[in-house]
Amino acid sequence: MAEGHGRYTTILAEREGGVLTLTLNRPEVLNAFNRTMTSELLDALRRAERDPGVRCVVITGAGRAFSAGEDLKSRQEGGEKSFIASLRERYNPLIWKIRTMEKPVLAAVNGVAAGAGLGLALACDLRLASEQARFGQVFVKVGLAPDSGTSLFLLQLVGPARAAEMAFFGDLVPAGEALRMGLVNRVVPHEELAEATRQWAQRLAAGATRAIGLAKRAFNFAAGARLAEVLEYEAYLQEIAGHTADHAEGVQAFLEKREPRFQGR
Repeated sequence: MAEGHGRYTTILAEREGGVLTLTLNRPEVLNAFNRTMTSELLDALRRAERDPGVRCVVITGAGRAFSAGEDLKSRQEGGEKSFIASLRERYNPLIWKIRTMEKPVLAAVNGVAAGAGLGLALACDLRLASEQARFGQVFVKVGLAPDSGTSLFLLQLVGPARAAEMAFFGDLVPAGEALRMGLVNRVVPHEELAEATRQWAQRLAAGATRAIGLAKRAFNFAAGARLAEVLEYEAYLQEIAGHTADHAEGVQAFLEKREPRFQGR
């Protein structure tokens, strides 16, 4: 895995034995995604998939967040207008790669996982969470619809009622409640997250990873065979939401650090 990772500027790629740890590394913006980060993360995942020496992938965040989702300020400054293009080119391939890679992918959720950051965590096969972690389907806070596979993952994990509650209110769910809901596998004290993750990752890497990959393929066939369709439909809906007055107001309120005044149009 030596090739490529030295060029990364927004993620860290560290290999220990058969475990590759990818750390989202924009802590100053809570590891929010810009175009560079999604591109680098996808590149690292593709390389990991091809490398037979990588037997388990861990995704985590630097600082106090896993990922707060899309960097709205960067998006505004970069002039990105098309939501459907952004999802098709950046986020959907990322989610798809994690789900279809026939190697175990473990999320070590060290802090807030919101929006596309929630989608990234839920796309992983297993989730270990710090007691400081929080999970949010926060798209509604800026007048957007769910994307990054979250509409499917939440239905599968917590059912329609809790999925609707998270999507309609956009509140952050604390780690303990996330465990009770089935969003995560384990919650550990914050200072123990790295060691707990290392133990699980090493155990997975030492396991029958070919059988694990086939089990993952079976799960995808049984429960997630429609993920590609869901990702495309989410992109279509987000293109509609992204051109509403509510979204414009939501972004402006976010940038001005005030409560939005939505009008339902």
